Amino acid sequence: DDFLTTILTKAIVRRKEYFSLPNTTCFRLLHAEADFFPGLTLDIYGGEIRGIISSRFAYSKMNLVVSLLQKKLSPKLITFTIDSFYGPAEGLSNKIYYYQNGGMVKELTDKTNTIFQENGVYFEIEPGNSQKSGFYCDQRTNRRLVSSYAKGRTVLDAFSYTGAFTLNCLKQGAKSILALDASESALRHLLYQIHLNENNKVLSPSTREKVTTKKCDIFDEMRNLEEDYFDLMILDPPKLAQTKSKLENALKAYKDLNMIAMKKIKKDGIIATFSCSGALSREQFKTTLAWAASDLGYEIQILETLSAGSDHPIRLSQPESEYLKGFIIRVIK
Repeated sequence: DDFLTTILTKAIVRRKEYFSLPNTTCFRLLHAEADFFPGLTLDIYGGEIRGIISSRFAYSKMNLVVSLLQKKLSPKLITFTIDSFYGPAEGLSNKIYYYQNGGMVKELTDKTNTIFQENGVYFEIEPGNSQKSGFYCDQRTNRRLVSSYAKGRTVLDAFSYTGAFTLNCLKQGAKSILALDASESALRHLLYQIHLNENNKVLSPSTREKVTTKKCDIFDEMRNLEEDYFDLMILDPPKLAQTKSKLENALKAYKDLNMIAMKKIKKDGIIATFSCSGALSREQFKTTLAWAASDLGYEIQILETLSAGSDHPIRLSQPESEYLKGFIIRVIK
């Protein structure tokens, strides 16, 4: 336990600059094996800390982790969820655990939503009622970079979830945005968060009129998009290859998705494309994009190479910790 206490303490100290970031109050506090703590990630959202457990070892250390977090950081709430993919393999049931003032509680007495900022944009999450940890802070730096291309552009945000890319693009002056997602509730929350930012004067009062949302199968919907309409496309699909055994099918899906985007986007349009599959290497992803362009007779230029922020360190002895790969590309037709 002393060893784990030291590991967690060092992870917190390494991220000391994140506690004073301007206009940002969410970041990763512990990055599982990359921070030498197997099976546990911890994210800070304002005054709340959310953990995802993917190993029985981490599950057995919950109380130890809570005790240290309460002592060092005094969060108003700590929650743990069991990873839906790896948890069952470890014999762990899908459950949410709540801790307040260092002790476990069966039910929250204060169910007030947590509000936090990223890049000056406001977001709101409901305790224990969101997929994964409720918000993907690994894309923080990428959202800032991608949104820098959005001013005056017509944007497609595919796999938008609750609209983090959409909101950052709106803040940077996007002309209009179509947000696609398979979840109706996520899209409703996207629209709610536009109003949240209008109320906080981050966005102008008429910003909502720039956004159209659609619940759909994104792969199918992409095929029906009008050609030469969008200037900027953001492709941020969920993990398509949970394991290396599923990599072959995932590569086909990544190629298909990006080929459709390249075909539909305007001449010299910009695509920000991502993979969060740890089983897929950056070189394999780059090669997939190259083949997609080649099959269409197009050329692509890589403008930016993207990864998770420095609060999600890559441990060289564990290549899977480089799970998030992305490129901003220009499509030359």
